[in-house]
Amino acid sequence: MTAWHSLYNAMNAQRDRRPFSMATLRRIAAFAHPHRALLVWFLLLSVVSAVLAVATPLLAGRVVDAIVTGAADGVVTGLAILIAVIALAEAALGLTTRWLSARIGEGLILQLRGTVFDHVQRMPIAFFTRTRTGALVSRLNNDVIGAQRAFSDTLSGVAGNLVTLTLTLVVMLGISWQITLLALALLPVFVLPARRVGARLARMEREAADHNAAMSTQMTERFSAPGATLVKLFGRPAQESAEFFERARRVRDIGVRTAMVQSVFVTALTLVSALALALVYGLGGVLALGGRLEAGAVVAMALLLTRLYAPLTALAGARVEVMSALVSFERVFEILDLKPLIVDRPDARTVPEGGVSLEFDRVGFAYPSADKVSLASLEEVATLDSRGGTQVLHEVSFRAEAGQMIALVGSSGAGKSTIAQLTARLYDADSGSVRLSGVDVRELSASSIQQALGMVTQDGHLFHDSIRANLLLARPQAGTEQLWDVLRRARLADLVTSLPDGLDTVVGERGYRLSGGERQRLTIARLLLARPRLVVLDEATAHLDSTSEAAVQEALGEALAGRTALVIAHRLSTVRAADLILVVEDGRIVERGTHDDLLAAEGRYAQLYRTQFEPHGTAHGTTAATTTAVSVSAVSAAEAGELTGGVTASR
Repeated sequence: MTAWHSLYNAMNAQRDRRPFSMATLRRIAAFAHPHRALLVWFLLLSVVSAVLAVATPLLAGRVVDAIVTGAADGVVTGLAILIAVIALAEAALGLTTRWLSARIGEGLILQLRGTVFDHVQRMPIAFFTRTRTGALVSRLNNDVIGAQRAFSDTLSGVAGNLVTLTLTLVVMLGISWQITLLALALLPVFVLPARRVGARLARMEREAADHNAAMSTQMTERFSAPGATLVKLFGRPAQESAEFFERARRVRDIGVRTAMVQSVFVTALTLVSALALALVYGLGGVLALGGRLEAGAVVAMALLLTRLYAPLTALAGARVEVMSALVSFERVFEILDLKPLIVDRPDARTVPEGGVSLEFDRVGFAYPSADKVSLASLEEVATLDSRGGTQVLHEVSFRAEAGQMIALVGSSGAGKSTIAQLTARLYDADSGSVRLSGVDVRELSASSIQQALGMVTQDGHLFHDSIRANLLLARPQAGTEQLWDVLRRARLADLVTSLPDGLDTVVGERGYRLSGGERQRLTIARLLLARPRLVVLDEATAHLDSTSEAAVQEALGEALAGRTALVIAHRLSTVRAADLILVVEDGRIVERGTHDDLLAAEGRYAQLYRTQFEPHGTAHGTTAATTTAVSVSAVSAAEAGELTGGVTASR
């Protein structure tokens, strides 16, 4: 079975033949450094175990010789006790080395996973929009575990097997060089098929892995709430099941073939081992009958033979095991080598206290090219596009004083959401600067920006967790009364009270157990709990019905009171009360002014306004705008002062 274990590891090693540099080995050594004491003990105990493994066959031969020569009972009993003591010592060493192996391996997994997870969190949003989630998760699971095997399995196997093989050969040659050479003559028959069978198994394993990945992708997409809805709406469940069944059938067929190849190979190895054992008994018996070898030596040679072939086969596969582990390390290092686009300066400042002003000064921006934010292996493409992104913003300039509301309107794809992302420093401007309270955001720490700024996006994303946990993202130390307070102000308290588990009700994946309006109000409640000084609303009321929109607008009135606000909206009725409206087209600000000024100018804003309201009459738009204005102004000055007091993390 040791031989098969080597081949099994070889299957994964066949996937990558890249050379590995000393830099890679140095990085591996750096990860191993915290575990160096455990590694030393692990290797030492593995060597001791190998020595004891060779001692047992020799003692067994001594027992046979003692019986044949009619030695005293005490001799046989003493040898038997010694064999028992060695067996107990081997068992204790085995448990100890297993514990050390587990500590080293699991410690390395913890270290690698923590490092990769922390690094991935600092990657730009463009990284997540391009990357397959399943491929990224695989790096944190399969590849990290593969790297761990380099220390727990491969390292101990190579050290222990080398010692066992050396001692066994020395002892066997000392007993009978003729039998040893005869046993080694069968070695090519024993080892050489490993490479051919390993390559065949690797091909089947890759094919099975591809089908499994396809099934995993299909399940991930179809089992999500939006995916299941899409399948049901377009009436394709039978076809989906047929496609899944076909992939599963192929995996089954490959599994059957793999099992047969494994069985044939293991059977062949067992047969060769048995033939070698027969040769030992045959030749050894002849030598023993001729008086040239002791009977005990024949038994010892037979037992030593079983200790010879296992390490020989394991060492024959050690190269592919090491390669497999190195490939896993390389794949993990690929993630760690991706440089985050947003990095705090060593002397990063905090956003100045008090109200926050927002200024864009001749800002130009293009989204980064794929080769700067992603990996081909994470996108399932041959090569990444290295061309620079298309310019999205051109010379964008505006200023929002503390407490002012700035609205961005314009066609879809004009660059409004990009302005919001630059405000939150999800990206950095390519030219010009974005300033909060007069300080360039590149000079501010990310945590300081998060504390000062809160954003509500169109989708109102929630985690598959309780209402309480989703709210506490904004302020982990908040008490239950504070949670109920923001729920009341977000017009959600009655709904949460009616739920069986109240605050502990799980909202489901992406919050799909709630309606669209309820999700948005919950994200607004989270914003209220954070109490940011600058609020960014990116289509916060899009795709809501009139009733839900009215409730969300009331909640937004609470969120905007006394704060600087950057509001993106397609519904122009929601931005009539803005202090300044910016019309964005093709990444440029083409108009700016108040609602009345822009209508009077008869430009792009007036065109958008007429497109929305003329078919239904302007009264409707006026009513909606009035409602918004009332919502914003309804909060008393005292309450607005309370809302702006204290700053905590927004998410």
